Amino acid sequence: MVEPVEAWWRRRQWSRGTAVPYAVGEFRSAWASYPVLVRQYHPDRNHGVVLTQVPPLAEVLLTWECDVGHVFVATPAEQRSRPGRERRRSVWCPECQLQATPRRWPVLPADWPSAVPAPQRAERVRGRQTLPAAPARGAVPAQGAFPGAGLPSAGAVPTGAVASARARPGRSRTGRVAQPVPRTICPKTPRLPSGESFTSRCAPATASAVEADLRAALQERFALTFDHTAIRLDRPFFDHVEAWPDIVLPELRVAIEYDSTGRHGLEHVGPRQDTDRRKDRAVRAVGWEVVRIRTGRLPALGPYDLEVSGISRGTIERLVDTLRELRGPLFVDAYAR
Repeated sequence: MVEPVEAWWRRRQWSRGTAVPYAVGEFRSAWASYPVLVRQYHPDRNHGVVLTQVPPLAEVLLTWECDVGHVFVATPAEQRSRPGRERRRSVWCPECQLQATPRRWPVLPADWPSAVPAPQRAERVRGRQTLPAAPARGAVPAQGAFPGAGLPSAGAVPTGAVASARARPGRSRTGRVAQPVPRTICPKTPRLPSGESFTSRCAPATASAVEADLRAALQERFALTFDHTAIRLDRPFFDHVEAWPDIVLPELRVAIEYDSTGRHGLEHVGPRQDTDRRKDRAVRAVGWEVVRIRTGRLPALGPYDLEVSGISRGTIERLVDTLRELRGPLFVDAYAR
């Protein structure tokens, strides 16, 4: 049961039998990869409780303040799951996200009276029969103004039924349940065996200067193929049957990923961390191994991930040692320059 922070803290004091149920810094590692949440949290607004004293799964209502100044209440799980597909800073605050989301006006039914003067209204077409647009609001059409007015033809569907059929999601105008639209897979992926690497026409360009520096450092050390950008999968990954690691090493069958929290602290946290795990499983299923270089205090996801503060000479040496551990020193050193 979700409860305010004061009641939650008193209950934990009683259940644990101590004045400080959780020591300061006890959950520091769990919050370290969320720098935006650390900045939005203020102990003076939360009964003096520090963020590192709050478990990530605690059902407690905490008070947050965004960079703009909006004060709102949310649980730790709600805040940690905020980042979605959007890549803007406002997703951390529900008020900012509501203001940034464009409004979607309701779609009016086709027979809704129009306020536009009659000469400017276009005609509407229903099947093979052309009908004039609806009269202006407040005007009453004369008897017989429309073809067949007052004499509904056999099998005709009332206008209200059409509007209600449109309003019912998942049903067509005839009342039948609409079948789900099958997901389309991008046809640009070449027909290659699963596990083959290639240069993809759909792979995004390198947007990080750190990835380019990492690639250049590996090119100085090894005579490997660095122009491949994708790996053919045996199952769809979103709308493609290919994965796009940051660096693909075909000879070693190793994919290297560089992960950071990004400019607004949105990358590789929350639901996007689950997407990273799904991508790693898909790549490993076709015989490849993944090495993630995790910065910004991001926790490791796989057995060979490296938790570092940035790309340095020591990071390159650790990466080379990891490649030797994966594929053997004799095989890896055979490609050394």
